[in-house]
Amino acid sequence: MLRVRNLRTGYGSLEVIKGVSFHVAPGEVVALIGANGAGKTSLLSAVVGLLPPWDGQVVIGGRDATGAPPWESIASGVVLVPEGRRIFADMTVMENLQVGGYRNPDRDRLIDEMFDRFPRLRERRGQTAGTLSGGEQQMLAIARGLIARPRLLLLDEPSLGLAPLLVKEVFEVVRGLRDLGVTICMVEQNAVAALEIADRGYVLETGEIILEGVSEDLLRNPEVMRAYLGKGYREVWE
Repeated sequence: MLRVRNLRTGYGSLEVIKGVSFHVAPGEVVALIGANGAGKTSLLSAVVGLLPPWDGQVVIGGRDATGAPPWESIASGVVLVPEGRRIFADMTVMENLQVGGYRNPDRDRLIDEMFDRFPRLRERRGQTAGTLSGGEQQMLAIARGLIARPRLLLLDEPSLGLAPLLVKEVFEVVRGLRDLGVTICMVEQNAVAALEIADRGYVLETGEIILEGVSEDLLRNPEVMRAYLGKGYREVWE
């Protein structure tokens, strides 16, 4: 579904992604974990064309998409749910969903499907999006992305700024999407939450992949535990 080879990019003369390679197979959930400033958001931005690559290759569904503009990524079935949710705060829940499905002639049916999947959004369909709780805003952002019927859903820090209870709720939503067969690539600082539901993971540090493997192995990896999880992490998460 997605293959990134030796990708390099940055801002001005500052290189922030330094030869990164990773892949996502159809139906997988892949987690890219790392501390703040590791380059996770920049990596996703380069995948969807928001940040021009300096070198390397991005292949989506077998097609070379290196440097393609964002609207071509959307047309090829890749949808990014950005960091910080980026909902339209002054518009209603319904209007946000209508914007998400503007390219789809079957938009109304898909909106009803999202309301079935996220009942709380149905209850707040006429409410201004900026007045929703943080967890509800994240659900709205995910629902808005799903209306585009993505082949690959990119989630950028879905737990950012949420209380622990809401983090669990949002990741249950992601788990449900995984069970439906949605292909997901997710970047997260919350390594526990991400690896608990992902099939595989990559650890990104200062713009480079330093570890990769199946999630269970990464959760038991002493280096990952020391750097990202901490003592007793399972007890805290559970």
